[in-house]
Amino acid sequence: MSVTAHDRIAAPSIRTTLAGYVHVTKPASVWLLVFTAAGAMIVAAGRSLVLDRFLLAVVAITAGCAGANTLTCYIDRDIDAVMQRTRKRPLPQGVISPRGALIWGLFLAGMSLALAMFFGPWAFSAMLLGLLDNVVVYSLLTKRRTAWNIILGGFSGGLPIVFGWFAMTHEWSWTPILMAALVVLWIPNHIWNLALYYEKDYGQVRVPMLPVVVGFEKAMRCTVATVFLLVPFSLLLMPVAGFGPLYGWIALLSGLAILAGNLWLFLKPSRKWAWRMFKLSGPHLALLFMGMVLDRWL
Repeated sequence: MSVTAHDRIAAPSIRTTLAGYVHVTKPASVWLLVFTAAGAMIVAAGRSLVLDRFLLAVVAITAGCAGANTLTCYIDRDIDAVMQRTRKRPLPQGVISPRGALIWGLFLAGMSLALAMFFGPWAFSAMLLGLLDNVVVYSLLTKRRTAWNIILGGFSGGLPIVFGWFAMTHEWSWTPILMAALVVLWIPNHIWNLALYYEKDYGQVRVPMLPVVVGFEKAMRCTVATVFLLVPFSLLLMPVAGFGPLYGWIALLSGLAILAGNLWLFLKPSRKWAWRMFKLSGPHLALLFMGMVLDRWL
């Protein structure tokens, strides 16, 4: 069969295809998770950080997060093609094929596990559990079945920290557990604010995100309540991890700012303000981990 001029125009270019393989990994999500893992590595090792070990661990966790995101995009390609928020992703747009995305995701996940083996059984287990929780528990088993999807799938958000800690040291401590728990507690506020804004989108594809199941008002109250737990929890890390005033002030001031924003959402409920809180939640988490890193170094 001959290729027509229309086919040549419609086919994505090599550059577009390569960009699609990058975008399907959700780079913004990967960056934030890798940043928290790197923060855990620096907190664990302090000034005795071994650079080549650190860089190899960063490559491993980057591949793991990118692989998990790619595989979830492959699983969700049918609903992504319908939802306004996701229909311009590489798979719904036909920039990359489902088979290509599956192979790419499995390659990245396999690479992350292979690299994780260099850091011992605890680090490897954290990587494996993170992949299984995100891809299997969240995307395959719970996302389309229960409003508990974010809670059950949220554990994967904290496991990069556990991996990072054990990649640098083999010593157990309450510090990585609480750092990971901080991310797990942060995830519902982050995702539910997004779901508050895109409630109709999720309802259209019958994904039982909290606002779809209980309505906007109740879901908004649950979302705000998680922040009132998150802020004091972030301060709990000071006595446990031995962080000093630098981290304390960053956690307190950024926490008060995010509390004020969520309190306004509670008093004046609106989807637009929920979107603003979603956009601010990422920088808030990054600030907390930057505070940990600076506190440990300085």
